[in-house]
Amino acid sequence: MPAPVRVPQPSPRLPAELLALPELFEHLPDAAFFVKDQAGRYLAVNQSLVERVGFRHKRDILGRHVREIFLAEFAERYTAQDAAVLRTGRPVRDRLELHWYPRRRRGWCLTTKLPLRDAAGTIVGVIGISRDLRAPGDGSIIPVGLADTLVFLEANFGDPVSPSELASRAGLTPVRFARLIKRIFTLTPSQLITLTRLSGASRLLEDTEKSVAEVALACGFYDHSAFTRAFVQPPV
Repeated sequence: MPAPVRVPQPSPRLPAELLALPELFEHLPDAAFFVKDQAGRYLAVNQSLVERVGFRHKRDILGRHVREIFLAEFAERYTAQDAAVLRTGRPVRDRLELHWYPRRRRGWCLTTKLPLRDAAGTIVGVIGISRDLRAPGDGSIIPVGLADTLVFLEANFGDPVSPSELASRAGLTPVRFARLIKRIFTLTPSQLITLTRLSGASRLLEDTEKSVAEVALACGFYDHSAFTRAFVQPPV
């Protein structure tokens, strides 16, 4: 039998309603902007992202997968994040993580990723931005343990987590921990914990049939009334 003919896959294209976005983000050199399809291929990027990964032109990236662009240590993390957004529809907001600055210098950023939906509401990709947090090359400002601690908080906000426990987990004194959280998020550690719990509670109220009281307890609030007060008057 003759060998099967391989049909070339069409190049991914950016939806027409988003065509203006890349141009908009060209005016933010301290941020990397991107749109990816369901397969993880880049549909749009700004020039800042192009230069961060060592290329000169957008055409060098468009249509390629993140694994073809980044080192494995970055690519696996980004791919896992994208898969979670595509699977659940839940955004990633202000995730503290290491990224590349121009000419592949490592630096800290805050990454936000949102599900990209078509006119029918079906998730068809991921759109996101990574904003530089500090000057390149200054690795002493943000300890690596802080990022791991914030991931821990996102996964365990329903437990009785305290600012002092988070500081200890990050290997920092409570004072330094509080200063870093304030600098990055303009929040106190207690406010960050409360907002993380409120975000988790909102997802549970939308995605499950749990009662308000059940959601309150699952998200680390003492009781229904404490949850209601926090929801009506958030800490910021």
